[in-house]
Amino acid sequence: MRCLVLSDIHSNLAAFEAVLKDAQASGHDIVWCLGDVVGYGPDPNECIELLRTLPHVCLAGNHDWAVVGKLDLATFHEGAAAAVRWTQATITPQNLNYLRARNEKLEHDEYLLVHASPREPIWEYVTDVNVAEDNFGCAAAPYCLNGHTHVPVLFVKDGRTGGVHVAFASTNAPVSLKKDSRYLINPGSVGQPRDGDPRAAYAILDTAAGTWTQHRVEYPIQVTQQKMRAAGLPKRLIDRLDYGR
Repeated sequence: MRCLVLSDIHSNLAAFEAVLKDAQASGHDIVWCLGDVVGYGPDPNECIELLRTLPHVCLAGNHDWAVVGKLDLATFHEGAAAAVRWTQATITPQNLNYLRARNEKLEHDEYLLVHASPREPIWEYVTDVNVAEDNFGCAAAPYCLNGHTHVPVLFVKDGRTGGVHVAFASTNAPVSLKKDSRYLINPGSVGQPRDGDPRAAYAILDTAAGTWTQHRVEYPIQVTQQKMRAAGLPKRLIDRLDYGR
């Protein structure tokens, strides 16, 4: 099975559409969305509705939970909280119900899907090998896919030594996933990258071949920014799209 793995769309329709168009060249059977379909951006309804037209599974993210009232906005920074409140006032009842129905985690054969981490599926940031190592003890599945940090990265627990190291996949270069190792893999963010590269990020997982291929694609950032300005969303959220930070 070939899976289009994406996360953190964050209501950025232009980025989401660019990813789907770019991914057509690789081909895929299903979309695995790791949460945070909404938040930050100007197109929450359009992103949810586009996702729902595709064969897919989708998990809950922290911004999704905030929009449906499952998280206290005091835990969000000011800009993010403002975007959540705007989304709550904008989203349709049908799309709100879609977000409410999302699960925290999903297991599929050898794969565990979460938004944040196996230990804390909604909120924990896996940003270094120490946090990754702790989380390997919280999942039985050899392959865990997560988002939340907006940074594409692979944490690998070596099957021979037991050591954990970090790796970064080159764009368009398949990475072979070793059967004797364990992985915690992040495809990065579709709608708000934070690794210094403003291009939308996604990955193709080929479960039969055992490969993970990272992709980046340009999208018309100014289109999203214009919509955000028209909606009155915070300037900081608008400006950061230019820099991928």
